[in-house]
Amino acid sequence: MTTPSMLWTGRVLTGLFALFMLGASIAPKLLRLPVAEETMAELGWPAGYAFMIGIIELTCLVLYLIPRTAVFGAVLMMALLGGAMATQIRAESPLFSHILFSLYLGLFMWGGLWLRDARVRALFPLRREGGD
Repeated sequence: MTTPSMLWTGRVLTGLFALFMLGASIAPKLLRLPVAEETMAELGWPAGYAFMIGIIELTCLVLYLIPRTAVFGAVLMMALLGGAMATQIRAESPLFSHILFSLYLGLFMWGGLWLRDARVRALFPLRREGGD
């Protein structure tokens, strides 16, 4: 059962995740801002990949925001975030601030979806010790 407070908290978390992704990652890549290419180069990516990665990120985000495709979008976004984590590991970035940042984003994203979608809660139920 989804209570109104769970639904609205989930929507807020989802909105914050979407705004963060749009502002901090997708927009700089799609607008071809120098900071996007510079950051990608620092991480070892060849020139010209930022725009395509931005398109992929935007596609995953749109799928996540549409209720009917939200779970599929979340799975695809986690794959993308896993790739970002692997890139940070390869670049020998700091653990808690860079490498695990994708994990933090993923937990935030799934948390929003879990709160707003009873089907996701049924897949990943929270249970008390000794309960079923």
